[in-house]
Amino acid sequence: MADDLKSETTSVGELLQMVVFQLGGEEFGVEIMKVQEIIRMPEITKIPQSPEYVEGVINLRGKIIVVINLDKRFNLRSKEVDEHSRIIVVEIGNNVVGMIVDSVNEVLRIPASNIDPAPELVTSSVSKEYITGVGKMDNRLLILLDLAKVLNKKEVEDIASLA
Repeated sequence: MADDLKSETTSVGELLQMVVFQLGGEEFGVEIMKVQEIIRMPEITKIPQSPEYVEGVINLRGKIIVVINLDKRFNLRSKEVDEHSRIIVVEIGNNVVGMIVDSVNEVLRIPASNIDPAPELVTSSVSKEYITGVGKMDNRLLILLDLAKVLNKKEVEDIASLA
């Protein structure tokens, strides 16, 4: 059944371009078309009484962007911010949001035929609701995030009010 679904939604030989990043010791990917830019860690201004996963806000060329910590959002073991840490700037709904990740590894082209739906029993500690599928490349598995589901509608509204 998953193969039927795949053939209906993707054309044969289609390549998906993914930004690959590390988070909590696992590799994740997001579609490159959803990524506006990747930046080094700037100074982040804390916001009092914001949700725990919100690190604060940054000024990116005159635009205030809320920064969320994906480690905290997904209840992963948090790693100290270091020279490899990055902020991936993405659009979620109509809001531009920064997501702190441990490091950005590469941009990959993955054949659509190498992407399977997320299994019922996901080995990742990230909830299945945030995952669109799993990409298989050689001896690597890449967890593909659904950015639209990383934050629910109320959380997106809350973040919009912070910016």
